[in-house]
Amino acid sequence: MTLDFRTLTGAEVEAALDDLAALRIRVFRDWPYLYDGDLAYERRYLATYRDNPRAILVAAFDGGRIVGASTGTPLEDHADDFAAAFAGTGYDLAQVFYCAESVLLPEYRGQGAGHAFFAAREAHGRRLGRRFCTFCSVVRPADHPLRPADYRPLDAFWKKRGYDRLDGVVAQFAWKDIDQPAATRHDLQFWIKPL
Repeated sequence: MTLDFRTLTGAEVEAALDDLAALRIRVFRDWPYLYDGDLAYERRYLATYRDNPRAILVAAFDGGRIVGASTGTPLEDHADDFAAAFAGTGYDLAQVFYCAESVLLPEYRGQGAGHAFFAAREAHGRRLGRRFCTFCSVVRPADHPLRPADYRPLDAFWKKRGYDRLDGVVAQFAWKDIDQPAATRHDLQFWIKPL
């Protein structure tokens, strides 16, 4: 399968909002997110990428179908909980580009989409004059009952791309897990690399 990667802006994001929202809900339902998604929330969240001229949304297409997407924005433009995690680190938020989510349907994995998503977002961060690129990953206990036996963490992939774990730099964000009655707070570990 050959994937076509396109940066979507404005009206293109608007036209794809439902497909992008459904994709995020589907992929984030799996480990390690376990997100019990909400279409209305997803549409509102994705609209922030449509409305922010400094943000980027890259979609992976198989023909006319969106099978993956990746987002990014200057760190100070994202949720306050994420910027707050950097307090006391010495990093100037105005120098940090935040690689938000990357989602890809399982049958399209292993074909280079992860590298393409990171490359597009890092290039966008450079165009904005940012000196660092960061992202965060969900922290789950190794003995979590819903952890798949064959789960492989992505740490090696991230390190190969030049990212290092930022020890002690952890954001908290709430969402409803598929096995929980209500939203709970989750730890998100930051990683960073110089651009």
